Amino acid sequence: MMNNKQIPNVPVEKLRFASQDRRIHDEKFETKQVGYFRDAFRRFCKNKSSVVAAIIILCLLLYAVFVPVFCETPYSKSLTDTTYLTYTKLLPRSKLFSGLGFWDGTSKKTISEADYLYYKAMGLETGMPVITKELETHVDAKKKVTYTVRLDSYTLNGMLYMTLTESQYQDIQNWQNETGVQVIYPAVTIKETTDANLWFEANQKGVPKLTKQGDYISAYKTSGRDGDYASLRVEGDPGIEDPENPDRYRYATITGDAASMSYKVRICKYTYFLYRYGFEPSFLFGTNDKGQDILTRLAAGARFSFLLAICVSVVNLLIGAIYGSIEGYYGGVADLIMERFSDILSQVPFMVVTTLFQLHLAKKVGVVTALLFAFVLTGWIGMASRVRMQFYRFKGQEYVLAARTLGASDLRLMFRHIFPNSLGTIITGSILVIPGVIFSESSLTYLGIINLDSSTMTSVGTMLANGKAYLNTFPHIIFFPALFISLLEISFNLFGNGLRDAFNPALRGADE
Repeated sequence: MMNNKQIPNVPVEKLRFASQDRRIHDEKFETKQVGYFRDAFRRFCKNKSSVVAAIIILCLLLYAVFVPVFCETPYSKSLTDTTYLTYTKLLPRSKLFSGLGFWDGTSKKTISEADYLYYKAMGLETGMPVITKELETHVDAKKKVTYTVRLDSYTLNGMLYMTLTESQYQDIQNWQNETGVQVIYPAVTIKETTDANLWFEANQKGVPKLTKQGDYISAYKTSGRDGDYASLRVEGDPGIEDPENPDRYRYATITGDAASMSYKVRICKYTYFLYRYGFEPSFLFGTNDKGQDILTRLAAGARFSFLLAICVSVVNLLIGAIYGSIEGYYGGVADLIMERFSDILSQVPFMVVTTLFQLHLAKKVGVVTALLFAFVLTGWIGMASRVRMQFYRFKGQEYVLAARTLGASDLRLMFRHIFPNSLGTIITGSILVIPGVIFSESSLTYLGIINLDSSTMTSVGTMLANGKAYLNTFPHIIFFPALFISLLEISFNLFGNGLRDAFNPALRGADE
């Protein structure tokens, strides 16, 4: 049907041939050709949330790889110098936030008057206050006094008695002379209590006794020895065997003969740490219930979780790609039989498999190898199904028929022509296996089905399991592993969505 609009009358002299003097042919593209992966990368970069997620994953991966290498100290695996000298449950501390009441190793506590006097006395002796700030004083109807204060978890460790060999004793004495930092403090005999922190006179419950003026009473002075208590170290010859010489007992109780002499001394945990390791105790993420540095411990656990997940992903990719290729390419009876085998394996509960492997197989091959076998036993089925669907999709395409006509073998058709066209979906699936494995491993260790906790090995799930008992009292022990796995799972979810869209050919050009 003709349009009612009139066609404009164009004079003939205004008409020109488009190409009167040259031949029309295809022209060469001036721009560079864009490959499949480059095009996918460009489309991935347009998804801002996926890019941010990829950056977060990269940061977590770098943290897991490099922190155990460059930040590891003897305290990364175990903050235990002896069976009794431990630095457990220290709060996170950074020098940047010193004195702010946040991330400075202190916590807000309400304490009794007896504890208040006890902590004040500890700080008075060492010059390192346990009570960093007094916030509030409360007196109830019964005239019972309580104090709301901030306590330093590092100086709260206080003192302890240690038995040293003669060489160890002399090494500490020499170090004290060189640095001017006191490690060994006067050892006094307190009949009422054996608490190493009580250098002052106290009752049987450890509550300090004060003078009428409110001052602490020196336990050294009241022990019947000459001289006042002095926290500054006094030089003395520990080899003197005259029991009437009080200087001999001022800093050490000597036992044994000349051949096997030992010294029982009273040391400050804080300065002993400085002597032992060359730096002051300060842990960015704090320490756990075993006295292990959470910063490096979490990085080591994350590294193990990443390695386990990547190994599982690679093995599942290899098995699933081969199995799914055979199913999808040949189809028919071969596909029917192989699919039934996959269906049977897929119905086996993963939890049951893992438990049985840990009970029986782990005794022969180890816990980690048994866990790897449990993940691989049925983990490849999803990958095989994904590859099978891709082969069914592409094996009837014209380019495959043309290659078969030219005499290409089945193996060449499968892995040279069909498989590369399925790479986008396969790569996406393989990468998304990683967070699934990490989350499954964390769940298994959290539930106690597997145990990966030792001085040389741990995992994120193990740290979560160990920290749940201290959720109310020391939440930092479980907070950082929980934060790590939360960031990891959310980021991988967003990253996987972007990766799936980028490798989907059907979406090419949809956002332009």
